[in-house]
Amino acid sequence: MNHNPTSKAIILEHYGDASHLLWKDSPLSPPLDHEVRIRHEAVGLNFIDIYQRNGLYPLPLPTILGSEGVGIVLACGKNVHKILPDLSIGDRVAYGNDLGAYCEERNINAEKLLKLPDPIPSDTAACLMLRGLTAEYLIHRTFQVKEHDTVLWHAAAGGLAQIAIPWLKSKNVTVIGTVGAEHKKETALAFGCDHVFSSRESFSQKIRELVPNGLPVVYDSIGADSFEESLKCLQPRGMMVSFGNASGPVSNVNLGILASHGSLFLTRPTLAAYTATRQELELSASRLFNFLSSHPSVMKIHQRFSLRDVQTAHRALEERKTTGLTVLIP
Repeated sequence: MNHNPTSKAIILEHYGDASHLLWKDSPLSPPLDHEVRIRHEAVGLNFIDIYQRNGLYPLPLPTILGSEGVGIVLACGKNVHKILPDLSIGDRVAYGNDLGAYCEERNINAEKLLKLPDPIPSDTAACLMLRGLTAEYLIHRTFQVKEHDTVLWHAAAGGLAQIAIPWLKSKNVTVIGTVGAEHKKETALAFGCDHVFSSRESFSQKIRELVPNGLPVVYDSIGADSFEESLKCLQPRGMMVSFGNASGPVSNVNLGILASHGSLFLTRPTLAAYTATRQELELSASRLFNFLSSHPSVMKIHQRFSLRDVQTAHRALEERKTTGLTVLIP
């Protein structure tokens, strides 16, 4: 097969605001022995893209952002079938944790790819891979949520919440959510939250009124603004899962505060650490695909942008103007 020497891509050359995301030609070599060449059908937008764009999570520059997408297989390196024995040209493949998605075509390590089951649409999968794999490890492995548990989920109107909250509800869990704006409460309730509070006020007192003994786990992607208030919601030996920094990173934590609130556990997990082996990735994806296939109602896209309009998409996400899932179409 002839390979195009370039692909259109969004290039980040300098850290900064959304105006630094530039639509340009990007050189593209034939796939290496372990790589698959794909043409993207859809790409997901995530808050981590903003952290990487503004330098909070530094990357070597220039770079292409975006960590998840779905594409059509165009070509395979000679060793690819040792990893994906049944992969064929024209198959749909998905990935959820590999930098470089903001482009029309790319080469990607076959170890990162998963064949996408037929019932799952490409555009939905493209913005549910990173979130879906994250939801799987958070509620099954970081903390094994049990039937009848009550949990707190921050940013309960966001894209991750769109899959995590229904997944928790399928396990007969009571979900308390917080949102950053009044108009987002309706979305959080639609996702399945049993109770929704504002993250901009003292939510711990209200949660203690609902659950006097405290919660076994808090899932917090907000960061600095919600960290200390979240600790107040936990029961003795409860777990604080801090996995995002939407309001800025948590810093200068006095570990003694964990003792004063009842010997709490604190973890800062990453998807990479929970999908570090092919076996872990396939386990996580299997759970995700099974859940999506049996819960098609979670596969709703709330915002669509052209990939070349990614500046607009970033601004909308950064200004908390989006809800649920956002997809970028090359």
